[in-house]
Amino acid sequence: MKYKCIIFDCDGVLVDSEAISAKVFREMMSELGCELEQETVLEQITGTSMKENLKFFTEHLGKDLPEDFEEEFRKRSFQAFKTELKPVPGVHEIIEKLRIPFGVASSGPVKKIKLNLVSTNLADKFGENIFSSYDIGSWKPEPDIYLHAAKKMGFSPQQCAVVEDSIPGVKAARAGGFDVYAFSTKLKEEEFKKLGAKVFYTMEELGNLLNIN
Repeated sequence: MKYKCIIFDCDGVLVDSEAISAKVFREMMSELGCELEQETVLEQITGTSMKENLKFFTEHLGKDLPEDFEEEFRKRSFQAFKTELKPVPGVHEIIEKLRIPFGVASSGPVKKIKLNLVSTNLADKFGENIFSSYDIGSWKPEPDIYLHAAKKMGFSPQQCAVVEDSIPGVKAARAGGFDVYAFSTKLKEEEFKKLGAKVFYTMEELGNLLNIN
């Protein structure tokens, strides 16, 4: 393998959490009288900061959200993660094969990242290499979270591979000078490629691309 370190995004890469988050957001918006399609919400929240998401929902609602909207979302989604969250298929297998340092860099709060990893039996694999945009006050598509993670683990961007599943995440990593591997659907494939990411569709494919045996 040509890399000395791998940095994973969390939601949608390690854990299959985005569909759960979208469902909770939809339920909360429905209670406020605003019906949104699952795909619309899922596309909006994938790789996007909470600030941007709250702006999106406010615009669709046509008025201010309740003051406790984010707090209520966190409470409901955390509860759902505890019972419904699953690792992305093949993630455990690929991590077991890694013989180089690796970490996770996410736009979510540390508490959420750790809950996701604990719920999917991944927490012990990452140890202290858990990095959150909330710790540095910068969110994707800014490159800072990936630069921060690489620096903390002792590597340059050129020594690291980043694994992402969102447009903002790919933009962030590319802006930081990282090689990016994008966990894709057919709909996103061309845009990922235009941004300079290497596309894959299963964790087995990622293992082959990274030469993880």
